[in-house]
Amino acid sequence: MNDIRGQIDAAFQQVTSEGFLCGESLRQVRINIIDATLSAEAQHREGRQINLAARRCYYGCQYVANPRLLEPIYVAEITAPLSEIGGVYQCLGESRGDIIEESHLAGIDLSLIRANLPVVETFGFSSRLRQYTSGKAFCQYLFDRWSLVEGNPLEKDSKAYQIVMSVRKRKGFEESMPELYRYSDNL
Repeated sequence: MNDIRGQIDAAFQQVTSEGFLCGESLRQVRINIIDATLSAEAQHREGRQINLAARRCYYGCQYVANPRLLEPIYVAEITAPLSEIGGVYQCLGESRGDIIEESHLAGIDLSLIRANLPVVETFGFSSRLRQYTSGKAFCQYLFDRWSLVEGNPLEKDSKAYQIVMSVRKRKGFEESMPELYRYSDNL
């Protein structure tokens, strides 16, 4: 095993920097290699061969490990006149936003609303917000945390699956989830 450790480590780095679901970095992944049978002939243990086999093995491990999806969450700070607060709430509701706090700015007719908003929902959010508030609300984003998406990304009726499919489409990947047989050996 020591002879191929470099190739196995390189394959792990490649696979964890680009997972099979969305081509995104993986977090909190551990794979235990319990046993490996290697050919006695050195020409069958070349770097590329070991790397390819190890990558397929790691992708297969991801597939059967009950994967979950994390999505980045922004804190959105929205400044709007008090008369336009209804439009802000409506826009946040349509975008899976959760209001953290609302405060009225003293001496002026403005309100500051802080809300958690999934990053994927921020594409076009500012223009929708301007539509709902007649152009009177403004928004700033700040990264807050990663949040677990409910549901299994391999089950077609889950929100996680819908997110994975939209990311795959945006990145130009195959628009169907890869099957497990692609990662198993057929010897």
